[in-house]
Amino acid sequence: MAAGKKAKNIGTTAKGKAKEAAGRAVGNESLEAKGRAEQAKGDAKQAAEKAKDTFRH
Repeated sequence: MAAGKKAKNIGTTAKGKAKEAAGRAVGNESLEAKGRAEQAKGDAKQAAEKAKDTFRH
């Protein structure tokens, strides 16, 4: 996996975790849900990149 894409996906996941925590702290369910969705997006992209790497080697 390209290092840049890996870092971007990890960043997306981390940003989602931060949004979820902030939403939970202030009681904002919408922000919390957006954070969970962003985490899922980052995890899915990371899994897709790992699958691509498996077929390349």
